[in-house]
Amino acid sequence: MFRLKTKNNTVIFDRPAVMGILNVTPDSFSDGGRYNLMDNALHHCEQMLNDGADIIDIGGCSTRPNNPIATENEELERVIPVLKAIRKAFPEVMVSIDTFRKSVAAACVDEGADIINDISGGLFDAEMLPYIGQNHIPYVMMHCVGTPETMHQYTLGGDIHQTVYDFFERQCQVLSAFGEQQIILDPGIGFGKSLEANYQLISDLERYRYAGLPILIGISRKSLINKVLHTTPDTAENGTTVLNTLALLNGADILRVHDVKNARQTIELVGTFCNFAGKI
Repeated sequence: MFRLKTKNNTVIFDRPAVMGILNVTPDSFSDGGRYNLMDNALHHCEQMLNDGADIIDIGGCSTRPNNPIATENEELERVIPVLKAIRKAFPEVMVSIDTFRKSVAAACVDEGADIINDISGGLFDAEMLPYIGQNHIPYVMMHCVGTPETMHQYTLGGDIHQTVYDFFERQCQVLSAFGEQQIILDPGIGFGKSLEANYQLISDLERYRYAGLPILIGISRKSLINKVLHTTPDTAENGTTVLNTLALLNGADILRVHDVKNARQTIELVGTFCNFAGKI
């Protein structure tokens, strides 16, 4: 399905992958404060790996609405110790760093991070794309508008597929000017889009799949679930599974989730259904 080549390894994914979320912040929208202590973070990482996570995504800067953005130093102080500990305890795991800052990305790559997951798609830090490109680092490019402070004030609608496709085309071309790249596309569901636009992006991934690149879908416990079902992030796991199922049936390559076990089971069942139903 797709391949990721890191400094020390090449992994071929022949089925959709699971990216497990490890927030080491006190203020993330779903699990803030649960894993910002080292023992808790390592235990949760181990649990996600046991449940079938392919990638662990460490985040040290929450971008929840109406929330102060952590400083660069705060982000580094949260992420680096956990990254070092995970690298020591689980040396084979593929680790992603959720950051829009080039300085944080570079520091984490120096400590063994494999992937950079940038919610801004290179917009928030002008040095990010040159750094990623020149070092050929696997990169999750998320569609985004605005700034860290204003990104949630937008409610994009209209032809959202074309809007997202145009963004990917533009940013991928900028990044590719620095050489051969490994890009994963993330449409940014839940970031600055109307409820209708969020569901449209799940319904037809191929309309914004630029250059045949793999697509990551991150809908875990987000407001597009809670607004419809009147749930909260803590009670939105069933809704997450339903929408992940739809995303997989429409071609998602990676699911970014809080509950790895549910996502892995979803992938297994959808794969079995598609095999028996004669679908690809």
